[in-house]
Amino acid sequence: MLTTSRSGLLATLIAIPLAAGVLSTAPAQAATAPAPLTCQGKSIDQAAPIHYRTETLINAPLSKIWRLQTDVERWPSWQAPVAGVKRLDPGPLRKRSQFRWTTPVPPTATTPATTLTITSTVHQIQAKKCIRWSGPAIGEGLRIDNGIHVWNFTEVKGGVLVRTEENWSGAQVEADVETSTRYLGAGLETWMKELKAAAEAHPCRP
Repeated sequence: MLTTSRSGLLATLIAIPLAAGVLSTAPAQAATAPAPLTCQGKSIDQAAPIHYRTETLINAPLSKIWRLQTDVERWPSWQAPVAGVKRLDPGPLRKRSQFRWTTPVPPTATTPATTLTITSTVHQIQAKKCIRWSGPAIGEGLRIDNGIHVWNFTEVKGGVLVRTEENWSGAQVEADVETSTRYLGAGLETWMKELKAAAEAHPCRP
């Protein structure tokens, strides 16, 4: 599910990956990329020029981490960049579930302050194992035609290994692949950091 590019019109715009983030410097990715993350056999768009992957070990119950990630309407309680989330269907998150979420975008020298609206659709989901969603992100002066986001959760010694991978596509962001990739990476690193902090914050029922 946030998003930005600094070329031309998007000079210093900040947003979230289709899913969440803030402006920062993202670490460089490994020269040799591993096999793409998948959920029920489906991955990101591997042909997309803009993509990023990261992972972290979280010392918390898998059930708690999964609950934080899939109770999307509560994202604003632990993700600072998420202004609001609305489920577009009832019940637990499942295949074909949709949710719309927003993040404020500050003004630049050439664009006014606006709000980026992201509409995400779940395509694959396996309880406590993986989830894959996609959708566009649209704001005044800024558009990502589509983003595909995959999350994997694996219990390991010391906690849960959480891995995520996302790609963006669209003329605006692809006009400056290097900058867009850096901003995507920054957003995903922030999301991971905040998920880890929320999951490890205090004891919770498993």
